[in-house]
Amino acid sequence: MSRAMTKTSMTLLAVACALALSACGGSEKAAEGEHAATETAHASSSAGMPNGHIEAGKALASKKGATGQACVDCHGADGNSPIDATYPKLGGQYADYIEHALQAYRSGDRGGSTTTDLMGSQAKELTDQQIADLAAYYGSVTGQLRDLHNAE
Repeated sequence: MSRAMTKTSMTLLAVACALALSACGGSEKAAEGEHAATETAHASSSAGMPNGHIEAGKALASKKGATGQACVDCHGADGNSPIDATYPKLGGQYADYIEHALQAYRSGDRGGSTTTDLMGSQAKELTDQQIADLAAYYGSVTGQLRDLHNAE
């Protein structure tokens, strides 16, 4: 092998290594960007709501709304003692579910009965942040929910 060929081969090898390393570095940066986007996506809810604050939600649950009633008046102090068997237990419920339900009540997409009309009146005055706060609070409470799938 001639000296010129060896020098050319070494130069090509060095360029190939440099390209490979730069490609790896770019992939790491892309992966870091994807990871950051994933973390951001997990920080928000599936309902597109802001992050909720448990203590703010707890305080809001006791605040009287437009109907003169608070969440606790119908669902109980911790969301586990509804005054009527047809009212849902909220304590321990998935925060995303509560967010979706309150958004639907607020927009009028969920309604049609006396109970849902009452919830629509309550939810109409709630902001996105308040909905997120209520959902965070009720999602943080130890629930007394039970699966009725095999109940008789």
